[in-house]
Amino acid sequence: MLTIRTDAAFDAVSLGEIMLRLDPGEGRIKTARAFRAWEGGGEYNVARGLRRAFGKRTAVVTAFADNEVGRLLEDLILQGGVDTSFIHWAKYDGIGRTVRNGLNFTERGFGVRGAVGVSDRGLTAASQLKASDVDWEHLFGTLGVRWLHTGGIYAALSETTPDVIEAAMEAAHRHGTIVSYDLNYRPSLWQTIGGKVRAQEVNRRLARYVDVMIGNEEDFTASLGFEVHGVSENLDNLETLAFRSMIEEAIKEYPNFQVVATTLRTVKSATVNDWGAIAWQDGTFAEATHRAGLEIMDRVGGGDSFASGLIYGLLEGFGIAQAVEYGAAHGALAMTTPGDTSMASLREVEALVGGKGARVQR
Repeated sequence: MLTIRTDAAFDAVSLGEIMLRLDPGEGRIKTARAFRAWEGGGEYNVARGLRRAFGKRTAVVTAFADNEVGRLLEDLILQGGVDTSFIHWAKYDGIGRTVRNGLNFTERGFGVRGAVGVSDRGLTAASQLKASDVDWEHLFGTLGVRWLHTGGIYAALSETTPDVIEAAMEAAHRHGTIVSYDLNYRPSLWQTIGGKVRAQEVNRRLARYVDVMIGNEEDFTASLGFEVHGVSENLDNLETLAFRSMIEEAIKEYPNFQVVATTLRTVKSATVNDWGAIAWQDGTFAEATHRAGLEIMDRVGGGDSFASGLIYGLLEGFGIAQAVEYGAAHGALAMTTPGDTSMASLREVEALVGGKGARVQR
């Protein structure tokens, strides 16, 4: 059973990289003449969702090159209500030869054309962050953060980011802070540094510190090496029993896992997915409402919004069945709007959890 601190300056803090997302809207990256700018990042999106949708006090630990792009990212984060006190500012060299800010070009896809992401994140300030750049004792001891969230995207960025994550996790545990981790496997991040072998080496090392492990239908296989039997390579037939069996194996190998949650997505087209989730806690499995044929505007960030809804439920002391429902509903709503981050409200999440439909509200 999760024991969560009750009195703290922050409900949750995310550790990871935040990039400037450049979105061509309904168009394509290679033919675009204009882009809309958003902020986004696998770990950050969780903190923002917890703040904007669920009203929790959140902060982000990251690093930016101190230039106008970095300050734009700071401004976007502030608009989302996330505390920026723990951003490490790296001196900019004027050209980006030694440090820079990450860019993420993402097109949403439509119908038979899938979403495409092209990240430009070499030598980013966040990838060069060192464990000694952050006062973890102040963060988790003095300020008493209740929850730390990080994940496999940040772990893949450099040789040193796993060390930063490990230092944060160790300090969090010393002070009774819950640690959640989203495996978030991205082949492009690992392909030139050892592929799945290296991904599993890093993620298995960090998994022993995790209280709440989160992933999607392929993450546990790619990042931790667990097999999901009876599931095709195309992930077009996701049987929940197969994932329950995989989760049971994960719990045996990592008895420190107190909660395990998996989103289940079957891609019918870029704009129509089947969407669901299962979760385990204290020997009990729970399955969220299955949403077949869910219509999607922008799938990026759906898993992160699932994570923030799940974490909200756990912070509030909900049972695992209700927490996974909040996660799945928030993820579904987040994919109906553009950008990495959620535009949903708690009222909308609660309405969807309660079974209300999409009739006009006036």
